[in-house]
Amino acid sequence: MLGLIGFTLHTVGEVMVGFTAIMVHHRVWKEHRIDSRVFEEMKIERKAGIAGLLFIIIGFVLQIINAFLFESFIY
Repeated sequence: MLGLIGFTLHTVGEVMVGFTAIMVHHRVWKEHRIDSRVFEEMKIERKAGIAGLLFIIIGFVLQIINAFLFESFIY
């Protein structure tokens, strides 16, 4: 069960980081300039990216714990 939670958090984190990067680039491309509205959205997206990275790290740690406790990797 711990391995499944770890794998899920890892996957959600990867998706969040990828989505955040795509949205930042799309917003800058669409606006063709950076103003206060774009900066505000980039702040929100930065927080989502940080949360995604934390999910990746926590997921990794849970998978390692699972591997040592039950001696079976998900992959």
